[in-house]
Amino acid sequence: MTGSTSSCQADPVTVIDPPSPEDCLAPTRYLDADHPDIVEFVARVCHDAATERERAIALFLAVRDGIRYDPYAVSGDRDWYRASNVLHEPAAYCIPKAVLLSAACRAAGIPARLGFADVRNHLQSAKLRESMGTDVFAYHGFSELWLGGRWLKVSSAFNRELCDRFGTEVLEFDGEHDALMHPFDRNGNRHMEYVRSRGSFADLPFDEIMAGFAEVYGAMDDYGSATSGQDDAFSAS
Repeated sequence: MTGSTSSCQADPVTVIDPPSPEDCLAPTRYLDADHPDIVEFVARVCHDAATERERAIALFLAVRDGIRYDPYAVSGDRDWYRASNVLHEPAAYCIPKAVLLSAACRAAGIPARLGFADVRNHLQSAKLRESMGTDVFAYHGFSELWLGGRWLKVSSAFNRELCDRFGTEVLEFDGEHDALMHPFDRNGNRHMEYVRSRGSFADLPFDEIMAGFAEVYGAMDDYGSATSGQDDAFSAS
């Protein structure tokens, strides 16, 4: 993993209990929903969306396809993970994209929090597996949106171009059902397998995630040393 290590003071200890919808509307350190750039982004994307469901779908599509997925775009700098900074990145991995979608939904008046799980990518490229030392992605990040009186799990990680290139079903969100990674690709090959839940959080548990990465992958210094790009996310089919 690459990126500088921030000298900022450590984040507060993570609260284990899942936060309620009422606790998932206010801006936070990482989900800075009141930042002018986030507010402008939401106004632009949702200009003709009349309902919460329509706003959530529009924001999901904007984040999913507006920032391409790059599994090597990992940083140890905590400030890089603020939604207002992620918004201006051309590429990011699942966690920053979930941070951005969650912050944007809060700015649109939709309670949103962050969910994490360990997943096994059965279509991971050999190059990426060698770099990571495993086919398990620790702390895969997704958004949890409060719509229709219940929490919906929504992953905005894989952009349409990536999915089309590797024959993977693009993940759609209808505002009524969960939208988590597909277990199989278009040819029936195993794809994503959820193997461990890491919980739900009102803000990004940065220190916990970095500690988890160190436990699973070892030192961060070498991860991301290969040429970055979405082509390495899956094996060629």
